[in-house]
Amino acid sequence: MSHRRAVLSMVVVTLLWSSAGVVTRQLDEPRPFEITFWRSLFNGCALTVWMSATMGPGNLGRALLRAPRSLLLSGLCWSVMFTAFMLALTLTSVANVLVTMATGPLLTAIFARVALGHRLPRRTVIAIAVASLGIVWMYAAELGAGSTRDVLGMGVALLVTLAGATNWTLMQHTARVQGPGRIDLLPALLLGALLSSAAMLPLAWPLQSGGREIALLAGLGVFQLAIPCLLVVVVARYLSAPEVSLLSLLEVVFGVALVWLVVEEVPSSHTLWGGGLVLAALGGAELPAWWSRRALVPAAPRIQPGE
Repeated sequence: MSHRRAVLSMVVVTLLWSSAGVVTRQLDEPRPFEITFWRSLFNGCALTVWMSATMGPGNLGRALLRAPRSLLLSGLCWSVMFTAFMLALTLTSVANVLVTMATGPLLTAIFARVALGHRLPRRTVIAIAVASLGIVWMYAAELGAGSTRDVLGMGVALLVTLAGATNWTLMQHTARVQGPGRIDLLPALLLGALLSSAAMLPLAWPLQSGGREIALLAGLGVFQLAIPCLLVVVVARYLSAPEVSLLSLLEVVFGVALVWLVVEEVPSSHTLWGGGLVLAALGGAELPAWWSRRALVPAAPRIQPGE
């Protein structure tokens, strides 16, 4: 995959991710536990079909049954991310959820510093301080407005970033101990989807969604979650971490714009200001790293067909 195609693929990934808010707002009567169950279930089904076709059903079963502890913990992290994201969307605005989740890369940097001893550049420390100010601004504004539901939703969205930071720190530790490329992330994704759907089923029972709602949730599970997750695993092989972090910011832009244009869910002024601080902080932290890497690393030679 060429670098340009990898960038375009990452843009497609963020566009697919950002569709969750619009689709969720189309549901007639959103029931948090049930919509989370259906989305995770269809995500798991799509991943099972793909992985069975590429690995073989027997190999997939053995990969899950013989999963090392790190893979099980990663699957647990994915299940928290899948579950908390949908629950947060039912509690607060799409903008509040996406802006809160945008702090994920900075939180990962903190976790990596504490757990792995990674050195934090000064720009990252400044970015963490600025992003924290933006999030505190949003929380304080919601509390001042008496919107405890929105505050709860942002708190649930924060679980997504905590689980994500834990997951990537765990993977970095595993790569350091066992060597890069020794852990396949796809079984962890599947395990996370299965755990999420299993945890939500008792809370969602009896299921009440009609055919239209199930069709929308199936689209979420397959096109908003499974396909972009598979794409990002491939794209990450061709893009640097700063590039992935910068391009991931498009999810916030696309997600807020879509619900604004399609369902007229207008973000509050404090969300726009706080979100602007978060995005500026993350961009300011990652852009210099991306630029320096681009200047130092020579372009890869083009591979002709058949090579």
